[in-house]
Amino acid sequence: MPDWLLGLSYVVGAVALAVVAHRVIVWVARRATRARPESTAAVFVERVRKLLRWLLIAIALAAVQPALDLTRGAATLWARAAALLVPGLMGWCAIVAIGTVIDVMMRRADISVEDNLRARRRRTRLGILRQIIVSLILLVTICTMLMTIPSVRSLGVTLAASAGLAGLAVGAAAQPALKNLIAGFQMIFTEPIRIDDVVIMDGEWGRIEEIRLTYVVVKIWDERRLVVPVSKFLEQSFQNWTRQSSALLGSVFWYLDPAVDVERLRAKLGEIVTGNPRWDKRFWNLQVTDTKPDGSIELRGLMTARDASTAFDLRCDVREALLGFIRAEMPEALLRRRVLVEGEQAALPEPERMLGR
Repeated sequence: MPDWLLGLSYVVGAVALAVVAHRVIVWVARRATRARPESTAAVFVERVRKLLRWLLIAIALAAVQPALDLTRGAATLWARAAALLVPGLMGWCAIVAIGTVIDVMMRRADISVEDNLRARRRRTRLGILRQIIVSLILLVTICTMLMTIPSVRSLGVTLAASAGLAGLAVGAAAQPALKNLIAGFQMIFTEPIRIDDVVIMDGEWGRIEEIRLTYVVVKIWDERRLVVPVSKFLEQSFQNWTRQSSALLGSVFWYLDPAVDVERLRAKLGEIVTGNPRWDKRFWNLQVTDTKPDGSIELRGLMTARDASTAFDLRCDVREALLGFIRAEMPEALLRRRVLVEGEQAALPEPERMLGR
């Protein structure tokens, strides 16, 4: 048999053996996880199945190389390709494994429930942790692949002698990026924000949609996206409406005539709030909180809801319903301008004289 045909048979045999080994491994893994198809192991098997085939083929080709009758240049090229391919595929498998474990853990943290504070905290930590681990795996994989190249390895030794000056130069140039990167690590421990938190940043109301190592994506109420550097959440003040709990206390203000019957309005407000399905049955109230220079009085209604979106809708419902009641049943509550003719004030009763002032 010619040497080239013998070498080709070795390559084909190695690839065939790798494919058979892949099928056996996948079959055994599926049999072992068949009873729990939603488990971490079962999900990992399905995600890594195709990638594992290429990894086994790369290992088989690297192992069969000494048996091939190759020239020195071809053998060196074969070894270099294997040294680059195998670590790359192994790093890819490690990233898939980490992603699978974290995805399954995130799936168990359901943020659609009413009291989702613990689930949002867990999802935030897992999301940042995945980005950190993936970044480290990529760094190690790339370094391993590059260190297999002799020229790159010698270049690294040369650069190590001037690492101090190079580090200072790179650090000065990449200061903003490093600042946000370090802030991303701080997010895990300080937790100023979490996934699905309701925040007000730069005058915009929205929910935390994504938390990356260097930036945060805030989904604004009108479907816009606000991209904010992570360091901004650690250095500047912002409002977090769901820091301790998703439940909120909403307020509605009315500016009415001083002659309004507040007790009657309070009774009507209680009827409106308690009859609204968005109210969470914790608290409501109506108080006169201020008087204005234009002669009006400020009435503040308070009502609770289970989250920020529901509280906003509840406030709109209550404001509209009470204004409709005032328009239909209490038109005297609407603010009126009073003019007192000079000389008539003494003839007025004391309450009206005070009101005229």
